[in-house]
Amino acid sequence: MRTYDLAPLYRATVGFDQMADLMDRVLSDNSGAQTYPPYNIEKTADDAWSIEIAVAGFTDEELSVEQRENALVVSARKADDDKGRTYLHRGIATRAFERRFHLADHVRVEAARHVNGMLIVELKREVPEALKPRRIAIGAPSDTVEHETA
Repeated sequence: MRTYDLAPLYRATVGFDQMADLMDRVLSDNSGAQTYPPYNIEKTADDAWSIEIAVAGFTDEELSVEQRENALVVSARKADDDKGRTYLHRGIATRAFERRFHLADHVRVEAARHVNGMLIVELKREVPEALKPRRIAIGAPSDTVEHETA
C-alpha cells in the first residue's frame, strides 16, 4: 500500500517528469514483482554497466534483446520440443519470459552475448557533445567604444 502522494511534485517542477515517474514506480506496490529469470546488474566503469541474466536451457535463437527508447526488453520463448519426452523431475525452468529494464537518458546497448547459460548485456552511457559541460573563458572587459554622434 502506497502512502505517498506525488501530486505536489508534479505541479511544482517542470522537466522532472521522468524522476517523478521513477519515484512513483519505486513506491508502488511490488507484490506481483517478477522474479524469473534471476539477474545481476554490475557497474563495470563510470559510464558502463553489465546485466547478467540466467537463461539456462535457452538457445540464442530463442532469446531476444531489444532497446526501445529508454527501455531494454529481454524476452525468451522456448520452442516446443518436449513432445515424446517423459520427465521424472523437471527442475530447469524454461518458461517464456519478458523482463524490462528502464534505462537512463543516453544509455545504449553496446553488445549482448550468451555464454554458459548466462545472457550478458553490456550498456554504456554516451552523452552527446552538445550536452556535455563546457568551460566558458572569462575575458577582460573590452575597451569602451564611444559612439560618434552626427
